[in-house]
Parts: sequence; structure tokens; C-alpha cells
Amino acid sequence: MPCESPPLTDPRLDPFRDLKHAGSTRGETFVAEGEKLVLRLLASGLSVETIACTPALHARLERLIPMSTTVLLLESHQISQLIGFQFHRGVLALGRIPPAVSLGTLLTSLPRGEPVLAIGCPELRDPTNLGTIARTALALGARFLMVGREGVDPWSRRVLRTSMGAIFRLPVVETDDWPTVFQQLHEAEFETIATVLDSDAESLRECRFGPRRSVFLGTEDPGLSGEITRACRRRVTLEMSAGVDSLNVAVAAGIVIYQATADWQPKTVAKTGDHHG
Repeated sequence: MPCESPPLTDPRLDPFRDLKHAGSTRGETFVAEGEKLVLRLLASGLSVETIACTPALHARLERLIPMSTTVLLLESHQISQLIGFQFHRGVLALGRIPPAVSLGTLLTSLPRGEPVLAIGCPELRDPTNLGTIARTALALGARFLMVGREGVDPWSRRVLRTSMGAIFRLPVVETDDWPTVFQQLHEAEFETIATVLDSDAESLRECRFGPRRSVFLGTEDPGLSGEITRACRRRVTLEMSAGVDSLNVAVAAGIVIYQATADWQPKTVAKTGDHHG
């Protein structure tokens, strides 16, 4: 494992430079920040090209870092200067985004006779919401996530940080061809379920789901588009108290996902309140 202490002008540090204002254009690599997230990245089996960290963090992580990964040692104040804001977690990693996941391949790999939940987020714009939904979906046993290319990049640093590495483990299908998605889901005997604010929709409290279920969540303000809602074969609504007309999409998603997996909830009890570092 190459290990050295470069000047801040070293081009190998460019992926970490001025992170707060870095562009969100989709690329071939991603940045993970913080010890917990980097540990989960190292455990994921994904390719890690570069790690920039303090000597203290290197001492803790050294045995886990692949020999093919370049390690660049920096002091804490240098990391703060490099990324453009005060930084106290001491480690950054540059990972390589894995090959695109095919929905068709995922569907054919699913075991027959077992309950399956998939989550669709066609147009989410807020990375914090997508990260929280991914983390919740993984925790409650969802098999994969479908996201629209017009929405937020699932490999953006804020999604990764908020998901606490769930994106490393939860297969993500990125697409802009939703008609084909619905065709494939229906052919694979999935229920397609739109979450809507509509008193005529099924009440989530009373819903009973088939063994294969896919739940679609709307954008932060207008909700699901008419096109997606019409493509779904069921519509469910989360009934709320009088005078309350909406919830944050990530909060609503947590309730819906819990209800949609109530018949096969994981038996392991996980701690809550884990912070994003």
C-alpha cells in the first residue's frame, strides 16, 4: 500500500478539494468521509483508489486498507484547508462506483417464494432524503432501490453520508425508462404501489401486501407524477390528523416501508440515533 505525505497541491488530492462546492455531476468515482463511513466502504468490497487521512486514523485503519489503495497522510488542519471547511473526522476515501445494476438481472436473481420489497424514488431532489430512505430500506430488509436519473445522484457524498453506507450494500438501479421498469416489475409478479395524498386511496393501516411488492415514493413537494401514479396498480395513503397535510418524504417512507415489511421484519434489534460521522 503506497503511503506518503504530499503537498496540498498534489493532483491526487483533487477529488477531495473544496468538497462543499464540488459539482454534483455523475462520474465514475465517489467520496466517502468520516471513519464510520470509510470503514463500511472498506468492508464493502468496492474498489478504493485513494485514502487521505491523518496519521492517527491511518494507524487505526492500516490493517483494513488494500495494498492497491494509495494512502496520502495529512494533518487535520491540512484536510480542513483542502476540503474548504472545518473537518474533525480525519479521513476521506475515493471509491470507484461499481458497474450499473440491471433491473432485469436483479429480478431474475430473486428467490421464488420469499417476500421481497423494492423501493422506487423516481424524482427525489434532496440527497439527505434519499440517503435516509436508503438507510431505512436496508435496515428493514428491502432488496433494492430504483432511482431516476433526473433526481439526486445516489453516489453523491451527502447521500452516502446520510445513508451511512447503505448505498454500498443496497443494489441501486438508476433509470430514466420508467415504462420498461413497470413492465419488468409486472412481468415478475410485483405489486406496484403508489404512495399518494388521496382520501380515495387504500389506507396504509389496512393494506395487505402480496409477496412481491414495490413501493414508489414521490418528490419532496408535488409527490409522484401522474405518469408514475397511473403506471402503479395500487395506491396507498398515510392517513394523518386533521390539519396536517404532509410529512417529510423520508419520514413518510420509513412508516410505509415498516408497514410494507411488517409480516417479515428482521429479528435483529439495531441501535438508533447513530450520527452521520
